[in-house]
Amino acid sequence: MTDSIMSKAATMEIPINSNGDTGTLPEDDSLEQAAKLQWSLDEKVGSSRGTRDLQQVMVSGPNLNETSIVSGGYGGTAEGIISTSSIKGPAVHYNAEFNKRIPVTGLGSNMHHSSSNSSMAADEATRGVAVEKMETMKKWGLNTYKCTKQMISERFGRGSRTVDLELEAQIEVLRDTKKKYENVLRLARALTNHFYNMVQTQHALGDTFADLSQKSPELRDEFGYNAETQKLLCKNGETLLGAVNFFVSSINTLVNKTMEDTLMTIKMYENARLEFDAYRSDLEELSLGPRDAVAMARIDAAQEQYQVQKDKYERLRSDVIIKLKFLEENKVKVMHKQLLLFHNAISAYFAGNQEQLEQTLKQFNIKLKPPGADKPSWLEEQ
Repeated sequence: MTDSIMSKAATMEIPINSNGDTGTLPEDDSLEQAAKLQWSLDEKVGSSRGTRDLQQVMVSGPNLNETSIVSGGYGGTAEGIISTSSIKGPAVHYNAEFNKRIPVTGLGSNMHHSSSNSSMAADEATRGVAVEKMETMKKWGLNTYKCTKQMISERFGRGSRTVDLELEAQIEVLRDTKKKYENVLRLARALTNHFYNMVQTQHALGDTFADLSQKSPELRDEFGYNAETQKLLCKNGETLLGAVNFFVSSINTLVNKTMEDTLMTIKMYENARLEFDAYRSDLEELSLGPRDAVAMARIDAAQEQYQVQKDKYERLRSDVIIKLKFLEENKVKVMHKQLLLFHNAISAYFAGNQEQLEQTLKQFNIKLKPPGADKPSWLEEQ
């Protein structure tokens, strides 16, 4: 019944008079009665759930994405419906603490752009370092291949090598001399160790004789003489040890520093000689091949490398010649002084000439450490 009344009210025409006022119709009362009847029915039906629906609306709230804006009034077409989900605008962050809306600007994109630029620059730098290392590795591998090939050819007698007979003879003499001097150094160290043990034994023996001289009245003089003799021998032995230690130190410097430095230069010279012969052989092989544009470019590059290796070889050869000359002069000067010291010190000691032994040390400016100098003082022990 209610539906029929509402449909009738919806389809009823409302007449308008000449002044635009609505006329009074007999159906007006029926419309008002229908409206009142509908309101009463709605009240009865919705009273039980009104409070629940209101609470649900307050808690959940409307879904703005599903809200529609209707244009065209009652009974309008669907063309006037606009969904709010299709409306797009600038992104907005809601700050609950300050109760403000903060629009998001283009700062994030700028930061992303700058970070991407910095990462690209870092990648470029890393790529450059990697390329440089690859080039270095490539050159090293090529050089190693050429030198290995040249070395194998020389050992099997198929390749030629550059030989400086005079310089090679001097190098062999130096290596043989170094071996002999190393043997002298080993024997001098052994003599020093043995003689040091003998001096320590003499010192202990002299202390024992002196103690027995005090405790044996009937042999006091005999023990006393031997104690004095052992103490004198111990003193002269310490003086001789100072001279021998100086001799050992000088020989060690000559062998393990001066000669070793020259031998290191000789090793660099021999490596340069091998590289020079390797690039020389490579240039000779290319020169015997075809003469097209590609081959000529390779020949030019090989010629440049050959010249570089030749300059390096000549420079190191000159360094070796100079060092060998200075080493020979230094060796003669050092060994003349050290051999004279060793001879005079040994002769004076075994001759029992204490004055000559001390004079030998003064002649070569050797200063002995006082007894107990190696031991820490009582303050340091505390």
